[in-house]
Amino acid sequence: MSIITPSYNQGHFIEETILSILNQDYPHIEYIVVDGGSTDNTLEILKRYEGRLTWLSEPDRGQSDAINKGFWLAKGELLAWLNSDDTYLPGAVRKAVAHLVEHPDTMMVYGEGYQIDETSRAKGRFPWTEPFDLWRLVYLSDYILQQTTFFRREVFESIDMLDETLHWGMDWDLWIRIAKKFNVEYLPEYFANLRQYPEAKTYSGGVKRFRELVTIMRRHGTRMYPPAYIIYGLETVWKSLRTLVKQLLPGGVDGLGVLSRLISPLLGSITGGIVLHAQGYYPDGWASRKAHFLLVNPGQATCLRLEGELPTLPRDGFRTAIHAQVNGRLLDGPFTVKPRSFTLAWQIPDVMRSSALFEVTLLSTSWFDPTDLGIKNDRRRLCYKIRKLAVE
Repeated sequence: MSIITPSYNQGHFIEETILSILNQDYPHIEYIVVDGGSTDNTLEILKRYEGRLTWLSEPDRGQSDAINKGFWLAKGELLAWLNSDDTYLPGAVRKAVAHLVEHPDTMMVYGEGYQIDETSRAKGRFPWTEPFDLWRLVYLSDYILQQTTFFRREVFESIDMLDETLHWGMDWDLWIRIAKKFNVEYLPEYFANLRQYPEAKTYSGGVKRFRELVTIMRRHGTRMYPPAYIIYGLETVWKSLRTLVKQLLPGGVDGLGVLSRLISPLLGSITGGIVLHAQGYYPDGWASRKAHFLLVNPGQATCLRLEGELPTLPRDGFRTAIHAQVNGRLLDGPFTVKPRSFTLAWQIPDVMRSSALFEVTLLSTSWFDPTDLGIKNDRRRLCYKIRKLAVE
């Protein structure tokens, strides 16, 4: 395992980062710090650990360039990077390596993480992490916490390294490029800490950051305005508004607190609704009338297979017809299903069989209210439960 730390004037935090790696209980770690020519006490700290890590310090073209330098220098079969203000949790590397060794078809794993403040005090779980779904990664948000990712060097035999033209979303871009070609897995293990403080890169960028993220959205998806556009757009407007209020109001006026109490719940409700309903497929397996998926072609796929279940409802005779649309084309059908387990299969047209990705939309003609199943306080429109959806 080769771990890269890009660094520039982070002497206040970097020793904690270094120790979180050197104190891991996995014995085969190559650790490389790529410094951009720091002028604080970073080099003094690095010199203390000579012999336990490799480091270089020279001007670079930014964080992506520094990480790529480290990847070129690295000799490990597995790779990761950890920023100079973040930390690993004990046992993180060992757990990630064990999973990758046991699952040779998996090219990347990621897990859970905590948010910490400047003093390393835990603020809580990183709230956006979720099990892997390619459609949600491309169209909804970057829910993968970079500090928890580990991947195989061989992915770079098929894709490029980090895009050095990207400053804020280079990790999101990389995850999508890996996931479009390889198997990515989520592990419900806590691996790392993300440090959050006003000067952190995550909080910077404003409109420039938003424009870069839009570039990534449109590079990898087919939608001009995907749900992620609204989510990151509202986030950018809110951050800009907070900054403006801080500048305009005197320190004694609690304008920011009042604004937060008024606007934060509204924004949370809007973005929460988008995150929950945009895909039309829910974490508990239920599908709504229109459900979206992105599936990687295993190689000359000929069939789209759906395994699911329609529950028995109090009202007699409920059934629904399911259409499948792939890469914008409606396939033969629809198929009508009744309350029971079912398996449906659509033939993929010859002209599509070599497509790298299949953008699938399942369309249903009928839906029911969750109260029909005795589920209260659930406003979804449900159609059937998905057990498996795959191209074969």
